[in-house]
Formats: sequence, structure tokens, C-alpha cells
Amino acid sequence: MPTFYYTAIDSSGKQRSGTVDAPSQDEATNQIKEQRLFVTNISTTKSGIQKGKKKTAKKKGTGFFSTTAPSGGRKKPMSFGKAVNSKGLTIFTRQLATLIQAGLPLLRSLEVLARQEKNPAFKYIVEELSENVRSGNTFSDGLAQHPKIFDRLYVNMIRAGEAGGVLDVVLNRLSRFMEKSLAIRGKIKAAMVYPVIVLCVAFIILAGLLAFVVPQFQEIFDDMLDGASLPALTQWVLSASEFVKGNILLTIGIMIGLFIAFKIMKKTEKGSHVLDVALLYTPPVGDLFRRASIARFTRTFGTLLSSGVPILQCLIITRETIGNSVLERAIDKVHDRVKEGDSVAAPLEQTKVFPTMVTSMIDVGEETGELPEMLNRIADTYDEEVDNAVASLTSIIEPIMIVLLALIVGVIVIALFLPIIRIIEEMS
Repeated sequence: MPTFYYTAIDSSGKQRSGTVDAPSQDEATNQIKEQRLFVTNISTTKSGIQKGKKKTAKKKGTGFFSTTAPSGGRKKPMSFGKAVNSKGLTIFTRQLATLIQAGLPLLRSLEVLARQEKNPAFKYIVEELSENVRSGNTFSDGLAQHPKIFDRLYVNMIRAGEAGGVLDVVLNRLSRFMEKSLAIRGKIKAAMVYPVIVLCVAFIILAGLLAFVVPQFQEIFDDMLDGASLPALTQWVLSASEFVKGNILLTIGIMIGLFIAFKIMKKTEKGSHVLDVALLYTPPVGDLFRRASIARFTRTFGTLLSSGVPILQCLIITRETIGNSVLERAIDKVHDRVKEGDSVAAPLEQTKVFPTMVTSMIDVGEETGELPEMLNRIADTYDEEVDNAVASLTSIIEPIMIVLLALIVGVIVIALFLPIIRIIEEMS
């Protein structure tokens, strides 16, 4: 029975080599696959393996978009901002999970995705990941070299999957998590589009009335009232119009200054905390953001736990990805208590941030040993509540914004017609 020499890649992306006795090459390949290894070269002699390695190395060094390291001649394409957005990263993760579940080795899967990637900046990164795996490093180590694209949640889940030999399962779980997170963000953004558009239209109408329409009425009042006193509301509107018309650049500067001040405030710890508190407790948007934050917390926490990440590390990663300082402080307190040997549910309830239903279900999950499943169930429930909250918020905001716009225009119209009524009375 002949002996076959082979090189292969395991589920973590590391290269392995060895020998196997089999009656044929196909049978030898099947035996290697049963060991959860993916064959890259197989031959009846060691020299055949060495030739295969040299051929692969020669192939790697050709072409502008070859999978060599940056020192191999590839130029890093210029990019502004992140190389890929959340949607692109979600699609990449789903495609990678599908390829690996179909039986392709990790290295081969990355090479396929690199070839079909249209974004040059992200293509460069995927090729770097391929080269990193080919050189014998783990996939998670390569991801960790790009923290702006792959956050700690992503890297630690992949690392847990490599350690447990279930990379395909973890990738599939991670892609589902990213898809649901993307869907929630999309729904919240969709709910905010209408009021933002209405506010912008209201601002443009208001600026147009004050800069062009109101001054025409002021000339009429000066000619027909001969300096007589005007109603207080009219005086206020005329003063505002005069300020806007005479200080257009200053008005624009004030608006830009307020926007910059808001951005600076958001970057400071105290300012960010004030804004996050307002976001969570200001009706009617507060209820929507609170439910979305709880859904994100429970899904992130549950996904990490079910992937085999230690609970303390899960809390740290969840804190970094939650995106709200109020919840971050609450998770900090829970982390400290769990570190001392306490459960998750009790300190979570004491923070007064999470509803009783959430803490009760977490408590049940801890008692039954099914905490990851319970967390994902809570996340599914709150995802549905986010859908309902978006629909409810949209139905509430529409009439409010219409009334607000009508009120702004109505005040200006009334202020301009009050003197006209006086003129008509004097003429009669």
C-alpha cells in the first residue's frame, strides 16, 4: 500500500503536514478530510510536495493584485475613511461563512473573496489576511491587525471559533448577528429621516420668509402707517428679519458653530453622557433607543457566550460595542460584581437601567444553564419591539412635525397681517 505525503490546513488556518497510507490518492484525501484538515498538496514523494510549494510561491508573487505581502510589490490603494462600511463587512462575513460551510479551506475562501472584491482598499486587506493565513498565523491574528475594520467583538468571536474548531459555526453566527444589527440601525435611521427632512424644510422656509418676504411688508408698513406703532408680534418678526437679512454670514456662522459645539460636546465624557441620557429618556424617541440598546446588549452578550468567549471578556467587549455611556457604566458595575463571584442578573437589576423582564429572564437563564439562548431570545423579543416602536414613532412624528411647520409659518403670517388689518380699518 503506497504512502502519501501531504500538506493541509486545519480549521484555525494553520498549515499541517504528514503521511497517510492508502490504496489511492482519492482514498488518502478522504482520510485526511476525516481529520478536519483541508488538503493543499498531496504526493507519493516528498519532492512532489516541495515542487508544489515552489509553484505556489512563484504564483503568489505575480500580478498587481497578487497575494504577496506589501513588501512583495503590491501598492496599498488610497482610501478615505474606513476601507469598508458595515454593510460591506456583513456581506463579506456571510460569504466567508457560506464558503467554509461548503467545505472550502479558509485560505481558499479568502482568495476567492479577494478576487471578486470590487473595493480596492478592502481587496488589499483581504489579500493581506490570505497572506497572513498562508504564512502559518491564525485568522484572528490577521484580523486584529485591522482594528478600524474588525472590532474586538469580531476578532474575539473568530478566535473562540478557531480554538474550538468550529470556525464555520462562529462565522455563521457572527454574520447573523451583524445582519440583525444592521437591520435595527436601518430601521432607526429610517424613522429619523422624516423628522430631519421636515426640520430642514421648515428652516429653509423660515429663512426664506425672513430674508425675502418680510422685508417687502416692512416697506409697506413704513409707507402706510407713517411711523405708527406696530403690534409686538409684528415688531419681533420684523426685528428677526432685519437681523437675518443684515447678518447672513453671521447667521450661517452661528449655525455652523452650534453644530461644531455639538460635535465637541459629544466627544467629551460629560457631554457624551448628557446626550446619551437625553437620548434614552426623552419621549418619544427615548423608548425606541432604549429598546434598540437592550437588543444590541443582549444579542452581543449572547453571541459571545455561545461562541465560547469567557463571561468577563464578554462583558468587556459588550461594553465597548454598546455605544451608550449610560449602559457602559451599568455594564462596568456588572463586570465588577461578576468578577467578585456574583451572578449577572442581580447587579444588572440594581443598575435600574434594564427592565425587570430582562433581568428576570437572565436570572432564569443562569439558573437553568441556558444563558446564551435566553439572551438571544430577549434580543429577538426586543427586535420585534423596535419594529413596533419605529412604526408607532413614525405615526406620532408625522402630525407633530406638520403642526410644527404650520405653527412656524402661521406665526409669521399672523404677525404680517395684524398691521394690514389696522390699515384696512383706518381706510374704512
